Amino acid sequence: MAPQTPQTQTFRWKEFEAAEPRFAATVRERFLLYKHHVLATLRADGSPRVTGLEVEIRGGELWLGMMPNSRKAYDLRRDPRFAVQANPGPDAEMADGDVRISGRAVEVVDPGELARYADDVHPPEPFLLFRAELTEVVHTGIDKEAEDIVLRAWRPGAALRTIRRGGGTEPPREEA
Repeated sequence: MAPQTPQTQTFRWKEFEAAEPRFAATVRERFLLYKHHVLATLRADGSPRVTGLEVEIRGGELWLGMMPNSRKAYDLRRDPRFAVQANPGPDAEMADGDVRISGRAVEVVDPGELARYADDVHPPEPFLLFRAELTEVVHTGIDKEAEDIVLRAWRPGAALRTIRRGGGTEPPREEA
């Protein structure tokens, strides 16, 4: 296995929460608004595949559960890189912003861990379970007063960044 660099370093959900508790709470709340979200995986030819998915955040982990013979499961077993976007909601307002998480999915094969998850969540059986290792978390929202798009981005081992973009031609600006 190649050594991890700042670009490939991963954190589990509990480490993200410890590093950025307020931001993690915002992201968690956004995922809790809806049951179904959108998962992007990579097909064998490298092209993207986008499918629906339920996300669970519990026990210090972000969990991705799915049916055993699903294409997304095959994708993740072959190439664990993924991105998951919180359901944007019923209209164009997106009052709670847009949230995306990127990372690597680690398949859970331990029977005890699978049984504990099944006892807690009661997923349809049979199921496959993947634990997410986070490489990036992004929240995009609108500051209506300033008329700015506000992007907050976190990566393992780095500080939370806030970048603002106005609707004009001025370049984006990063908050200190």
